[in-house]
Amino acid sequence: MGEADFGIDPAMLERLAGEVAELAAAGVGIGMVIGGGNIFRGAGLAGGGMDRVTGDHMGMLATVMNSLAMGDALRRAGADARVLSALGMEQVCEPYTRYRAVEHLERGRVVIMAAGTGNPFFTTDSAASLRAVEIGADLLVKATKVDGVYTDDPVRNPEARRYNRLTFDQALDERLGVMDATAMVLCRDHGLSLRVMNIYQPGALSRLLAGEEIGTLVTSGENQ
Repeated sequence: MGEADFGIDPAMLERLAGEVAELAAAGVGIGMVIGGGNIFRGAGLAGGGMDRVTGDHMGMLATVMNSLAMGDALRRAGADARVLSALGMEQVCEPYTRYRAVEHLERGRVVIMAAGTGNPFFTTDSAASLRAVEIGADLLVKATKVDGVYTDDPVRNPEARRYNRLTFDQALDERLGVMDATAMVLCRDHGLSLRVMNIYQPGALSRLLAGEEIGTLVTSGENQ
């Protein structure tokens, strides 16, 4: 959404695609899971009376639209990208299977995994955690609008303190809202570390993957 109020900001899309394409060209294997809240939020309309399953399916379709846009932008930036959907729509993109995703990654392609888990009641966070575990990712990066995890909402509370590192158990116990509980437990139980960072900072993703300590690192244990 970038700086826009709704939909897709072409400038934001182009910048992100350019950064990801540069990393892919450098040999970094990248899988992406993109939400759909800039277009539609199923949980929000469910609160207004819409059937939750219908709303979630509409939200999944919104993620496919965003994923198709990112795939196109990546190809224009010189990257080889594939969109895989958990919902069957072969005329639009490939169906998601773990083996297909891994094969594309091994061929140096950026894999965009759309339509969440393919099931209602699961968030984009849960989908990202699940896909990261399935493809054997080394790190899950949550690219968001804040530069890490805070003790409180930094917008409302100027005294809020940012964590450099913490554990999933700590995040769950303190209800820090890093991701939903299902996503955090999945990461914790499979030893998958999470990095929360601000994607609105140009170049931050490249600096992170170059080894710079950016945002907040969440791990399964103190020694990781």
